[in-house]
Amino acid sequence: MNTIIIAVIAGILVFWAVLYSLFGKREEREEGLTVDFFIAMWRTKRLLGFIDGLARRGPRFWRVYGDVGIALGFIGMAYVFYALFKTAMITIKTGGENAGVQLVIPGVTIPLWYGLFGLIVVMVVHELSHGVVARAEKLPLKSVGLVLLAVIPGAFVEPDEEALGMSKLRKRLRVYGAGSLANIVTALIAVMILNFAITPALQPAGILVSKVVEGSPAYGVLQQGDVIIKMNGETVRTMEEFINFMNRTKPEETLTLTVLRNGKEVTLRLTLGAYPDNPKKGYIGIYPAQHVVSKVGYDNVVLPLFFTFYWIYVLNIGIGLMNLFPLVPLDGGRMLDDVLKAYLPEKIVNPVRYFTIGIGLVLLLLNIWPAIMNLGG
Repeated sequence: MNTIIIAVIAGILVFWAVLYSLFGKREEREEGLTVDFFIAMWRTKRLLGFIDGLARRGPRFWRVYGDVGIALGFIGMAYVFYALFKTAMITIKTGGENAGVQLVIPGVTIPLWYGLFGLIVVMVVHELSHGVVARAEKLPLKSVGLVLLAVIPGAFVEPDEEALGMSKLRKRLRVYGAGSLANIVTALIAVMILNFAITPALQPAGILVSKVVEGSPAYGVLQQGDVIIKMNGETVRTMEEFINFMNRTKPEETLTLTVLRNGKEVTLRLTLGAYPDNPKKGYIGIYPAQHVVSKVGYDNVVLPLFFTFYWIYVLNIGIGLMNLFPLVPLDGGRMLDDVLKAYLPEKIVNPVRYFTIGIGLVLLLLNIWPAIMNLGG
């Protein structure tokens, strides 16, 4: 195992050992810090007034908002279940080559700082939406706060579970559905900002090598982070130009590539292999991505803004929908669970619940297992 990974894991373990030794023996309180194994929660009541203020400004709006969340919740629930079922079948057919669910680990599977910021936005808007709708429904909140799950930060709103459980079904469903609705709305806002404010200021400027396939013709020649700007002297700015060029190549053909590496132009030679799905076509062995630069300058401002909103969009849409998967304790699972209890006889509810949980766990495992194997490999 890489020594850096070992050092990071050791650092995390030491951090949690120290944190637990200092704060882990305290009983859970309504305010302050409580620490359990790899879970730290800081609770406060100070922001409850802010949430109350938002709820009071338009209680009728928040109820309609909650109703939209209910509709989105059940539609999203069906969509996510279907999508995971479909990708699970593909996983079985391909022997686990494709992962239907990607792990969200900042610094490992997604960029560190963009990923952390995006996750914070996901959790803040999700939990704030739960809290505002709960207060619009006159349901009490115990606290709000911050949480650290191993290395992933987040936020939470803690409702009074007893009062929530005794409220009418529609009120509960509004509260449950509000979180994912906030994520979807946030994703839509982010993609609108990308499309109408930031993307027009960008222009394609080559092909980014996001990953090199081990054992491929590019392995040992190209590096992750290289930007291909010319192929056999032909300027390549867009993905379309790159694909069209590669479609004209043959196996064993030698290419002269001009790449940007750490800001400097480097000329490389590479002999193509045979494309796995079409042996008559040349194969380079990279995961290409569009490289862009700013039309207006200020790349150090425009590009970080682009990637910030891009990851806010990706994480909100992905996690928001995934949270609607019908598996307790996810919001989708709680919605389905409450509906089953409300409309089915008690003797039927538990078998249906356990069947749903079983199917859900199997689908989730089939989708996540390839991602875990890819991470390990």
